[in-house]
Amino acid sequence: MLLVQQITFIIVLAVAIFFLRQRVLMIRRNILMGKNLDRSDRSSARWHTMLLVAFGQKKMFKNFIPAFLHLLIYLGFILINIEVLEIVLDGILGTHRLFAPFLGDFYNFLINFFEFLALGVLVACIIFLIRRNVLKLKRFHSAEMTAWPRLDANLILIIECFLMVAILSMNAADQLLQQVHADGYTQTGSFIFSAALFPLFESLSQTGLLVLERFAWWFHIIGILGFAIYVTYSKHLHIFMAFPNTYYSNLESRGKMDIMPTVTNEVKLMLGLQSESSIPQPSEAERFGAKDVTDLYWKNLMDAYACTECGRCTAECPANLTGKKLSPRKIMMDTRDRTEELGNHKSKNTTDSKSLLGDYITKEEINACTSCNACVEACPVNIDPLSIILQLRRYVTMEESAAPAPWNSMFQNIETNFAPWKFSPQDRFNWAEPLKEKKQ
Repeated sequence: MLLVQQITFIIVLAVAIFFLRQRVLMIRRNILMGKNLDRSDRSSARWHTMLLVAFGQKKMFKNFIPAFLHLLIYLGFILINIEVLEIVLDGILGTHRLFAPFLGDFYNFLINFFEFLALGVLVACIIFLIRRNVLKLKRFHSAEMTAWPRLDANLILIIECFLMVAILSMNAADQLLQQVHADGYTQTGSFIFSAALFPLFESLSQTGLLVLERFAWWFHIIGILGFAIYVTYSKHLHIFMAFPNTYYSNLESRGKMDIMPTVTNEVKLMLGLQSESSIPQPSEAERFGAKDVTDLYWKNLMDAYACTECGRCTAECPANLTGKKLSPRKIMMDTRDRTEELGNHKSKNTTDSKSLLGDYITKEEINACTSCNACVEACPVNIDPLSIILQLRRYVTMEESAAPAPWNSMFQNIETNFAPWKFSPQDRFNWAEPLKEKKQ
């Protein structure tokens, strides 16, 4: 019987690893569809950013209560997985509580600590479910939060609740089996939190307890493996993506916009600042701005996969707050959806006629952006919706010549008068003449 369990577990684990690997490779290929971007500089600053923002969750703590609850789930996810390591080794080796004989009393302390975290995760998930479905916070129910995004968020929270209940039930049944000296159940001492479940299970026979303990054990580990695969299709991929995403953050000043080397070279050529022979020639014609996800940088696509759809960016967006159609969260959701769609086409060697601009994101949305960086500042994991918006606007302006009329007037003024206003450069300081006369 034990050998059958081992073989079954190894098969389940191998299948889960296979599907997880396939999905991870697909996401990697999708991200690399974006244009090259060098973010290998200033490694110490990047490590500092990742430790502070991803590990330390610095930006989450602008609102303490949800930040603290999120921290409970985060710590539970990280630390309880140490117990999962033991479960996996037990499944492969056919052992039970493999680490207990080696760690002694410290093992009892660890399990009690893990149970404390499990209870914290359970409470936090229930509160988050109430916030979403009873209190109905506005940012969780805006236009882009259709049936699937709302269901996805609830599914994750419900799955986490069941996994935490499974851990506590498994430990409770395990302790009761230890009390009757069942074969193979190592004496570990009392587990404080799961012991509270004793009244629910004390009436069960030893066989019933064995069935309960094994069911909870299998439910928990299969749930963890299934959760890992499901997360790669879910917004909760940010659990993993937050770390590389913050490491590759844009470390430049918030207001600094990227410029196109091609345009810079053309301007320098026109001004006689460099010769045509010194300008590197691209292997193919370069598109100004971005029409589809393949025109964006790989970091923009990583941003899309790291988005947890929390809506903090949209809640801070002044354009959205004044009733404009723009929602930075929708920009990221649309970018991820289009990346997934195009990645599926490429894996099947098929094509479509869609593009990110037009089929997913409208000109009305991107034109509403004030470039204020409020969305970038609000994001807990340093996602940059503004970068995508600016590249889409650059395409509309430079490739389609379809900028709004007031913008074209401004562009013309800059070209002829070197300022956005329609008056001669010689008249630029006329406003100061009265001050000059008054001083004299």
